[in-house]
Amino acid sequence: MPILDCFLFNVQGNTLTITASDNENVMTAQALLGESDSDGVFAINNRMILDAVRELPEQPLTLDVDMDSYAIKVVYQNGIYNFTGLSGEEFPSFEILDDNAHAVTIDSKTFSGDISRTIFATANEELRPVMNGLYFDLNSESLSIVASDGHKLVRTRNANITSEEPSSFILPKKPALLLKNTLHKNDDDVVIRFNERNASFMFTDGTLTCRLIEGRYPNYNSVIPQNNPNQLTIEKAALLGAIKRVLPFASDSSLLIRLHMEQDKLIVSSEDIDFSTSAKEELVCSYDGNTMDIGFKGTSLVEILSNLDTQNVILKLADPSRPCLVIPADQPEGEDVLMLIMPMLLND
Repeated sequence: MPILDCFLFNVQGNTLTITASDNENVMTAQALLGESDSDGVFAINNRMILDAVRELPEQPLTLDVDMDSYAIKVVYQNGIYNFTGLSGEEFPSFEILDDNAHAVTIDSKTFSGDISRTIFATANEELRPVMNGLYFDLNSESLSIVASDGHKLVRTRNANITSEEPSSFILPKKPALLLKNTLHKNDDDVVIRFNERNASFMFTDGTLTCRLIEGRYPNYNSVIPQNNPNQLTIEKAALLGAIKRVLPFASDSSLLIRLHMEQDKLIVSSEDIDFSTSAKEELVCSYDGNTMDIGFKGTSLVEILSNLDTQNVILKLADPSRPCLVIPADQPEGEDVLMLIMPMLLND
């Protein structure tokens, strides 16, 4: 549909509403006009208008639109653009959520942080599309936002947001990225409304409406261990730096990083037997538990640590074959953040 390469401009009084759509996601934004002599709806190719105004300094613009021929004239301080738009009637309409839709309100800063912390853990699977999005799980205790690719899992839980009627939905990755890049990191409210097929996110600067991923999300709580008695506490920057330094010496096929833990000491190491390379680094930590060696995919560990906003991290382990929990020592205000990574088999 060529019309989807356009922005839809809708002038009503002194308000301009701009809409963009890919037929599954629809984003709108509003701006107050300094002056308008009539109402109207028309479409402009998005690349043309963006390229035209991107290089202009901050200044007023005047759009003169012939609603019969859709000839458009953009007048600015030192020049003029002339091009042709399209009728806005061809632009697809989108479903309006009715009053029976579930609704929840969350502040923009918290919501933006939750998306940023979880979206890296989503999968890219054709056979299980439900794993390709963020799972929103709302119940009487909290709102949990979950992402997992089967090897790592992230769950953020906000006990300030509850609902007596349990409900859930799966947000695709594309609208989640749009929200991450659009939301302000402030205390403005984001109102989320959703039903079985669609969701809308109303924020200060506009609205995003999107189609949801249909299907049942796996029981994520069943894979989160409840009793990992071995606990290691370490400075996040030190651990992340050590992993990044030894990772280039790991096997390209496995990217395996070995962690050796004993009292007050952590050894991070890697090796590639085929190319006779290896690296080892010793770190000071606080460790309460049995002496243990466990292996992880180095790139997954880097992703997890990079998405935790904390000075110190806590690793909770049971044994080398069971999932490891990675938890920030300082949780975000009003939230409970938990990350999980599956171990890899060590060849001793």
